[in-house]
Amino acid sequence: MEIVEVQNKKQLKDAFSVRTNVFVHEQQVPEAIEKDSLDQQATHFVGYIDNKPVAAARYRIELDYAKLERICVVKAFRGQSLGKELILHIEKSLLQKGVGKVKLGAQTHAELFYLKLGYQTASSVFLDADMPHVMMEKQLFN
Repeated sequence: MEIVEVQNKKQLKDAFSVRTNVFVHEQQVPEAIEKDSLDQQATHFVGYIDNKPVAAARYRIELDYAKLERICVVKAFRGQSLGKELILHIEKSLLQKGVGKVKLGAQTHAELFYLKLGYQTASSVFLDADMPHVMMEKQLFN
């Protein structure tokens, strides 16, 4: 998979198309919730296979950490470690920018996935878009 940090409108449109496919169509999240004002201040990533957008994520810098959000892989491409590849790529980018801590709100069904990537559960279950989530965090360096 080729992963790019979004630099233009086409790449951003591709990232949004993956998010719409996964969150709006598949998980029935209202589009008004899925797309928000935070998109304007976030750094976006999109993953391509054969020039087709298949994965997306964004992050925002908050105080002393980066918050990863909207992490998704198109259903037909799951099970190929693309989510792991995307997360590791973003973490490497954050390290290069001197960011040492990452947090994310994981859907509870994905908690084990993030645990395997070194994240620790840091909250009890809460609802986001009417779906159960937990906050997770990872120290990239001290």
